[in-house]
Amino acid sequence: MTDHPPALIRRRAFLRNATAASAAAAMAMYAPASAFAKTRARKPETIRCAVLGTNSRGGYLASQFASIAGSEVAYICDPDDLAAAKGVRSTLEHQAVEPKVVRDFRRALDDASVHAVVVATPDHWHAPAALLALAAGKHVYLEKPCGHNSAEGEMLVRAQSEHPDLVVQMGNQRRSSLAVREAVAALHEGVIGRAYHAKTWYCRKRGPIGAGKPAPVPAHLDYELWQGPAPRVPFRDNIIHYNWHWFWNWGTGETCNNATHEVDVARWALGCGFPSRVTSAAARHRYNDDWEAWDIQQVGMEFPDRKTIFWEGHSVDQVNQFGRGRGTIVFGDAGSVHIMENSFEVRDHDDSVVKRYGAERIGDTTDTRSPTSNLTRAHIENFLNAIRGTEAHTSPIDEGHKSVLLCHMGNVAQRTSGAVKLDPATGRILPGQDAAENLWGRAYEPGWEPTV
Repeated sequence: MTDHPPALIRRRAFLRNATAASAAAAMAMYAPASAFAKTRARKPETIRCAVLGTNSRGGYLASQFASIAGSEVAYICDPDDLAAAKGVRSTLEHQAVEPKVVRDFRRALDDASVHAVVVATPDHWHAPAALLALAAGKHVYLEKPCGHNSAEGEMLVRAQSEHPDLVVQMGNQRRSSLAVREAVAALHEGVIGRAYHAKTWYCRKRGPIGAGKPAPVPAHLDYELWQGPAPRVPFRDNIIHYNWHWFWNWGTGETCNNATHEVDVARWALGCGFPSRVTSAAARHRYNDDWEAWDIQQVGMEFPDRKTIFWEGHSVDQVNQFGRGRGTIVFGDAGSVHIMENSFEVRDHDDSVVKRYGAERIGDTTDTRSPTSNLTRAHIENFLNAIRGTEAHTSPIDEGHKSVLLCHMGNVAQRTSGAVKLDPATGRILPGQDAAENLWGRAYEPGWEPTV
């Protein structure tokens, strides 16, 4: 098996056969690193950032980067002018300097004064944008998942290893929670003996998206740039902005959208690497609409040393488990540890609490009112301090890739035979599973193939 699926059109072949105009566009998209203004300043006084994709999550990230001392949002980049305007408004609530606005983020990569790129685009742009940023000498804060597929995750790990002076941090912000970190440390020290299994879950009440209708592309949207590396699909009225999550051409379903967080904590807590087997059972139950993913999914992940992780996702009902809409419970010989975003409890086999860690702990940057937002801020601060060299970053991309791969394999299992066997030494799909191997990577729009 190669790093790229056979369906990919290689860049050289494309450049030989494309028209002159298309070839020029392709060369601009994936120009060698020397074509960009290099940025290698390790410890700048003010870290200047370009934020990519600001309709929702990216707008919030822009506000956070703008509000932290020693950080400045220099560019807002979005192919949708309305989304870009949201990003500018969010930024100006916290900084006096108005950011430059560009539709095409590659223009920001040309600016040597930009130190870091924040990628909050749809999933199909995550890895390609991060790879371009690394080639241009920029640090990268990358929202989860770190790639649209496992091949892209591998490419990111390889690219980061080739740029060891650059920080690449995935947005799995629970890695920066003092509560989660202490829970994991306690588990590794044997607080419940041998930890062997983790149960994780996510519940959310989402409505239907209907059946999309062909529609003219709005004047405020560069749909060609929005699609970027993804094979071209005609514009429909129920894709942009959020519903792309449920289409395989751009998104990765609820599994990579939300399971990534809890699965990452579970894998970290159990001390697991790559799996030996991943299974899935799922269906689209509630609505007859355009969703290509599933609204209920159960993914089982098996590892060497008899360790397992189980994730259950409910996308159309808010039926909480253990009183919470999401969470992680780790089981061991002497009890269990219940891990939330900003607290944890150790329980014995009679389900009695023997230790509780709350968000009021001195020094914790989370709180009970809005744990997710505070965790994001802590994670961003860690990223900025890692760039300055004053702190080790809490979510290196090789760790992020391992967790995201588990979620990708849950989707691959469901889209194929229901189970995928892997080599736990490499994370690669074992030979003889052709349908699964075909989903290791993806086909790209000719001329937009990512490279390292």
